[in-house]
Amino acid sequence: MTDKADEIAALLTPTVQALGLELLGVEYLVAPGGALLRLYIDTPESDDPTGEIEARVVGIEDCEAVSREVSAQLDVADPIGAHYTLEVSSPGIERPLFKPEHFARFTGATAKVTLKLPQDGRRRLQGTIGTVENGSITFDVDGKPFVVAADNIEKARLVPDWAALGLAPAVDKSGRDARPGKQKIPTKKPAAKPSRAE
Repeated sequence: MTDKADEIAALLTPTVQALGLELLGVEYLVAPGGALLRLYIDTPESDDPTGEIEARVVGIEDCEAVSREVSAQLDVADPIGAHYTLEVSSPGIERPLFKPEHFARFTGATAKVTLKLPQDGRRRLQGTIGTVENGSITFDVDGKPFVVAADNIEKARLVPDWAALGLAPAVDKSGRDARPGKQKIPTKKPAAKPSRAE
């Protein structure tokens, strides 16, 4: 997050928590004619170790409630001082990751990351989230560890496993459809011979 986004997140976090929700992070994007302020909200992680309590999902009513409360607070505090558009959103399946604890929660998942400053000649990477410790996150990128300081991450999102979600065909290493019953088994039928009219 940018410094302005951090400032706004610190201001709004107690308001969002008072509604029983968690402010995951803030995106503040400046553009000609105004800015976009996007808040990502979620339900707090369940403290139920048995998993018997069904996790609540953020709905449109939650987004509307947060938008109302936050708009009033922003009008009073006026941290932006210019025209802006406010959006309140659930994280969705391409979930944004803002803090080291967000990466730790999704260890083993794939993330797409943009860095603030280039590292080892790259500003973008995609890899599996590994360890998260001492303010650094280790990704497995093409089979090699790639360690990034959390404060050098400009933007990060989970990369959904579309095949696991049933939204894309699963493929094996050769690129063939790996779903059960979908494999084409080669047959050794003789080629048809052209018939001759006699």
